Amino acid sequence: MKLTKLERISAAVKGEKPDRLPVSFWRHFYERETSAEGLAEAMLDFQREFDWDFMKLNPRACYHFQVWGASYKFSGDPHTSPVRLDYPVKDCRDLEKLKVMPSDKGPLGEQLKAVRILRKELPSDVMLVETIFSPLSIAADLSESYDIFKEYLKKYPEMVHKALKTISDTFADFASKCLAEGANGIFFATRDWASFDMLNAEEYREFGKPYDLKVLEAAKKSKAFNLLHICKKNNMLKDIAGYPVSVINWDTSESTNPDLAEGKKFFRGAVAGGIDHKKTLVEGSVNDVIAEAEKACTLTGAERWILGPGCSISTKTPSENLRALRNFANEAIDSL
Repeated sequence: MKLTKLERISAAVKGEKPDRLPVSFWRHFYERETSAEGLAEAMLDFQREFDWDFMKLNPRACYHFQVWGASYKFSGDPHTSPVRLDYPVKDCRDLEKLKVMPSDKGPLGEQLKAVRILRKELPSDVMLVETIFSPLSIAADLSESYDIFKEYLKKYPEMVHKALKTISDTFADFASKCLAEGANGIFFATRDWASFDMLNAEEYREFGKPYDLKVLEAAKKSKAFNLLHICKKNNMLKDIAGYPVSVINWDTSESTNPDLAEGKKFFRGAVAGGIDHKKTLVEGSVNDVIAEAEKACTLTGAERWILGPGCSISTKTPSENLRALRNFANEAIDSL
C-alpha cells in the first residue's frame, strides 16, 4: 500500500516497514537566502525537482547571529557563503549585555514568514522543519573566535551561562512560534560543539545540554517531528542520543563517529544519513553514491532509517547523483 510522505516518515520513526525508503537531502542557496520570499522559493524549487519526503528549511546560517547585531557581507554568488564583518561580543562583559530578543521581529520574523509561505505552498503530507542552532554554538559565533569563546567558558562561566540563558529563551520562544506558524518541528544542530575535539562530556553537560533541552522542549507538541543534527567528527552521539527528538542525523563518513548500525543502538527513533556529503556525493559517480546507499541499507536493514547526507550538501553537488539516490529510495526495500 502506498503511504503518504508523512506516513512513510512516521513508519520509519516507529520501526515499522514503510512502502519505500524515506529520503531527504538539503542544501544552501546562498544567492536566494536574504529574504523570506527568496528562501522559500529556493526551497520549493528544490522540493519540486526531487520530491523529498520531508523538507529541512535551510536558511542562511547567520540569521541566528544577526539577531544580536552580527553583520555579514553577502556575495550574491550561489557557491559563496556570507562573510562576517562584525560581531557583538568584543569581550567577556558583552556576554552579560545580550538581551532576550523578540522572536517575531527582524531575522526571526523573516524566518517565520518563510515558514508561513512554505506551509501554504507545500503539500500537507510534506513535513517542514526549521533549522535552529544550539545556544552554545550561537554564543560562540557572537564572539571573536572559538578559541576566545573557550577561554570565556573556563574563566567566566557565570557570564557565559547568562548569555546562554538569554539565547535559549529567545530561541525557545522562536521554536514554539515556528510550530504555531505551520512547521512540523525543528532541525536542531549542535554544529561544532557536541564534539570531543571541542569540549569534554562534562563541559557539554554544563554548557550545552540544559540550553539544548530548553529549545527542544519548546518545540514539543503532539506528533511534532524534531531532528537532532550532531555535526563534525568525534561526536557526542552516545552522550546526547536521549534528547527528545524523532530522528538523529550525523556524518557517518567520519571514522571517529559511529556508523548507522551503532548509532541505532543508542536511540529508539530513526537515524538519517549514510551518504558522504563532502566527497562521494560531490566527486563520485552515480555508481559510487549508490554503493554507499546500498552499504547503509545493509547496515540498517532499511529499518528506522532515512536516506540522507551527513550534513548540508555542497552547492556543487551533481543533480544526477541526487536523482540516483532519489530513485534508489523507490526501489531499495523491494530488493531486500
